[in-house]
Amino acid sequence: MKKTLLSAVLAIGPVSAALAGTSVNLYGIVDGGLAYQKVSGTWDNADYDAKKTGMVSGGQSGSRWGLKGEEDLGDGIKALFQLESGFDLITGRSGQADRLFGRQATVGLSSNTWGKLEFGRQSNIASKFGNPVADPFDAAFQQAAAGTSFSAMNTPRYDNMIMYQSNSISGFQVGVGYSFSINGAQRWDINNDKTDDGKVLTAGAKYSSDSFSAFTSYDQIRFEASDMDFKSWSVGAAYDFKIAKLSLAYGQTKDGWFAGRNFGTLSTGSFVSADGLNVNSYLVGLTAPLGNGLLRASWQMADPRRGAQASVSKALIGDDLDSLNVYSLGYTYNFSKRTNLYAYGSYAENALFQKGLNSTLLSMGVRHRF
Repeated sequence: MKKTLLSAVLAIGPVSAALAGTSVNLYGIVDGGLAYQKVSGTWDNADYDAKKTGMVSGGQSGSRWGLKGEEDLGDGIKALFQLESGFDLITGRSGQADRLFGRQATVGLSSNTWGKLEFGRQSNIASKFGNPVADPFDAAFQQAAAGTSFSAMNTPRYDNMIMYQSNSISGFQVGVGYSFSINGAQRWDINNDKTDDGKVLTAGAKYSSDSFSAFTSYDQIRFEASDMDFKSWSVGAAYDFKIAKLSLAYGQTKDGWFAGRNFGTLSTGSFVSADGLNVNSYLVGLTAPLGNGLLRASWQMADPRRGAQASVSKALIGDDLDSLNVYSLGYTYNFSKRTNLYAYGSYAENALFQKGLNSTLLSMGVRHRF
């Protein structure tokens, strides 16, 4: 009898919410498996050799949970919010520098006519528009992701941001965002002194049809007090031949690096100014249906045309930087719409632009979405 009453209450709850024009959904990804990685070569004029074999959290996608909801306000307008928390499956700790909702924390309004306006912390336009078009590894799979070479597509997340995204009109969509302070609480300007909060402009456009898609994006970070700014732009396209999908991307990053990739214990760092740095980035990707899954492959390169004259990151300084090449191959097998297995290998040559510093990564695991 008690179970029957409980079931009735649980069933009535969502119906009442729907009648009130309000919905709240719990969702997430739990991803874990095994990985082997070796990073070896020369770093900072000394031998470097690091190896790790064991469990991995987020071998394919970062583990997370979140809440998102909306309320129908009438006339095609809705109030909406999304709170998303990343965590390490191995230790249970929060990700994104131990933020509670480090992956996203936004509130806003959407309209059937003019699009969506949001306030809070979220990823940039380059990641939202570029990765779904060009990256066969879906901005995931660790060093296999396109963000290894395209730093503005490595899912940088900006605090204190207001972002607008239009609705899709005949396949076209545009987006623009501005952050008043990219990392942490915005500080006060006292006696007209400029702060080094780091202000961001992120913008882009994309087009999607049944078989063809394309994007372009632009990001710029400016630190006013130190009079430093760096920028990145990228373009890409993909065509689905049904038996396989081919994608291409090209971009350029100047005077800094947006979001760094870890190679062992080494990284460029994120939101790093690097005066004089000029890096061209390239990607060729392929996905193909195979059995009950998807074969994924890519080659990407970040080619430093000029090194930085000065930077807090040693990886970006000097005129003897080498081209980073990353070769990746993977396969995902679907047990169901929510659960899949994955296995992949990725080899990075001249990691962090250091000649002879190479990274080999092999991983396999299981991912469940709810």
